[in-house]
Amino acid sequence: MVAPTSPDIRTLLAGSFAEFDTLAATYRPVFTRIAEGNLQRERTREFPYEQVRWLIDAGFSRLRIPRELGGDGATLQQVFLLLAELGEADPNVAHIFRNHLAFVEDRLNSPDHPSTEVWLERFRQGQFVGGGWTEASNAKFGEIGTRITTSEGVTRITGNKFYATGSLYADWLDVIGRNENDELITALVPREQAGVTLLDDWDGFGQQTTASGSARYQDAVVDEHGIFPAEQRFAYQGLFYQTALLSVLVGIGRAAFRDGSEGLRRRTRNYPLGVNEVPPQDPLLQQQIGYIGTRLFQAEAALEKQSATLDVVARAHALGDAEREKTALVDATVRTHEAQSVIVDSVLEITATIFDALGASATSVSLALDRHWRNARTLSSHNPRVFKERVLGDYYVNGTVPVGGSNPYARPQGQGV
Repeated sequence: MVAPTSPDIRTLLAGSFAEFDTLAATYRPVFTRIAEGNLQRERTREFPYEQVRWLIDAGFSRLRIPRELGGDGATLQQVFLLLAELGEADPNVAHIFRNHLAFVEDRLNSPDHPSTEVWLERFRQGQFVGGGWTEASNAKFGEIGTRITTSEGVTRITGNKFYATGSLYADWLDVIGRNENDELITALVPREQAGVTLLDDWDGFGQQTTASGSARYQDAVVDEHGIFPAEQRFAYQGLFYQTALLSVLVGIGRAAFRDGSEGLRRRTRNYPLGVNEVPPQDPLLQQQIGYIGTRLFQAEAALEKQSATLDVVARAHALGDAEREKTALVDATVRTHEAQSVIVDSVLEITATIFDALGASATSVSLALDRHWRNARTLSSHNPRVFKERVLGDYYVNGTVPVGGSNPYARPQGQGV
């Protein structure tokens, strides 16, 4: 039986929220368990099925759902700060939750849709959403070849996707395609059916266990409660997806700083040109760790400030303040583009510079310290910052309102996320 969404979701989203310390106390023990096996999973490319389920069972997949409706009632900032902590424990697991958390946010932004109560109940039951929108072709952004058709009351989907992050862990796959009227539709597809084929063919050198490979749909049945016009997805969708990546990057930076500091603490032999025979007492090596610590602070501060701007947009939407939402969306877009530049630069530097404090022995395959750079470089390549910095320059100089933060399908096609 579906529980009623009363009181009104909008009222709950605009009201009080959980204390961060309470949320942290709930999830940090799970993060610790996940971190314990991270190195081994990286070495052997072991998929974290069990670890993802630990988080779902603990309620992490329901973070944003108001407490009155079975969730934690977290703010967006709290969600992303916790995602960064999970990213430190295991950046693959953190990335797996990106599509699910985004779909939850979309349902919370559409309380009047008849399917919302159905999905809230599914989330409470621990059902998980993966999927991907990118066409498995060289098509330009917005050129969607996947087709959605309805016959005799049954809707089906046919097409091929890539970057299907989280799909192997999911009950539902969030897919985009065009219907008979050439309208863009997002469709929720049950994973367990003959028309769905998921392939573990992601061959990137980082984020190797996120199930970001191919998904093939051949007349796969679409759920009757899972058909939504793409243009109606929540307004700050692009910012949400980008902030999830930035959160995972901050987590990687923390893990690299942690391992670099611990590595220097254990180091016993120094180079002849060292200032002190004992590496942990060498001022030059101390300076290296001190420097990357400042870069981590920079990345963390950028995420904390930027993610707070998304809550301003979300609250304006919940209150029905369209003018405030529009203004807040511009500000959040600027802050997200700025944070992306800062965080990407900082984390890539952290993950490379730790080796300057540790010496050649740190390149041992058994330590897998290279995983931090590989994972960071892979995530940083999703949306190259050069495009965002160009947009920022146009905004600073000419006052041109930046694009790329809202729902890309609600605007003319061809503008990036």
